Amino acid sequence: QVQLVESGGGSVQPGGSLRLSCAASGAISGCMGWFRQAPGKEREGVAVMDRDGVARYRDSVKGRFTISQDNAENRLFLQMDSLEPDDTAMYYCAAASRKWILPSLLSEEYTYWGQGTQVTVSS
Repeated sequence: QVQLVESGGGSVQPGGSLRLSCAASGAISGCMGWFRQAPGKEREGVAVMDRDGVARYRDSVKGRFTISQDNAENRLFLQMDSLEPDDTAMYYCAAASRKWILPSLLSEEYTYWGQGTQVTVSS
């Protein structure tokens, strides 16, 4: 069974930075990514990456967030810079059970999920 554990969330002022980490156990052959969900909103894809390093970002975080991975250690990261209040959400690490030509930002495509780590951006 695949297990994902996120860490690195916290509270930060606008313009600040956080680095999220996801430790994965079990065999993961598909894409991995970061998703977030704010109260009253749908879960949305933030940044995803396939095992070859091809990444996609939602428009609102482009230029501010960077996804990276260490395949050897089965770890996924999300560097978040220039954080904004709208970035406040529970952030989840996810893994897919299959591969795509291009990694998907749709949460429905992912099978395994971590418990989430809270990110709060406020002054």
